[in-house]
Amino acid sequence: MGVSKQQAIENKRAIVAAAEKLFRQRGVAAVGLAELTKAAGFTQGGFYNHFKSKDDLVAAVMDKATEDGAAELIAGIAASRAEAADPIKRYAEWYLSPEHLGNIEKGCPLTGFAGDVRRLGKEARESYARGLASNFDQMANAIDGENPQEKRQKVISLFSQMVGSLLLSRAVAETDPVLADEILKNGRQQLQRVLDASKRSATDPWTVSGHTP
Repeated sequence: MGVSKQQAIENKRAIVAAAEKLFRQRGVAAVGLAELTKAAGFTQGGFYNHFKSKDDLVAAVMDKATEDGAAELIAGIAASRAEAADPIKRYAEWYLSPEHLGNIEKGCPLTGFAGDVRRLGKEARESYARGLASNFDQMANAIDGENPQEKRQKVISLFSQMVGSLLLSRAVAETDPVLADEILKNGRQQLQRVLDASKRSATDPWTVSGHTP
């Protein structure tokens, strides 16, 4: 008896979920098909009922991960606005938190796959690029101001600093947790200074015009 259409969809989702977890933990290249299908509870034959190749699976994983990340960012921005909080400040605080540092399996995919993406297939690389561009767009929409170009430049700079700090902190977290925490703390403080200065310049006519009283 063949599986139903709904069961086939669920089976495919299970493979993608298992693959995402393993890819995040160990890197895409380190995970073989036999290990992957075993983790998902399928045979290799069952795998090929859903995917043409490992590259096909990796692209599906990247699509899911970036879509999930975008949804979480949008929800977080909406929640911050509902509470009259600064969405970017709150996002930066979460991004450079000890909780996010340790949450490799479910954290931001843009950091989680940053080390792998340039070695992946074209579809996966394109999916990552779309996810990154979407992240910039959502962050820019959350920043006060009227100049879209300036807002985009600002979020690219801010997000690049956030990703760099998180990657470096994760790189040393197991061997030197004190240094890892120092990197996160310094990253949060520097971003806070930038955001505070930006907010002051948006309201202070002397700063905007480049003068001081």
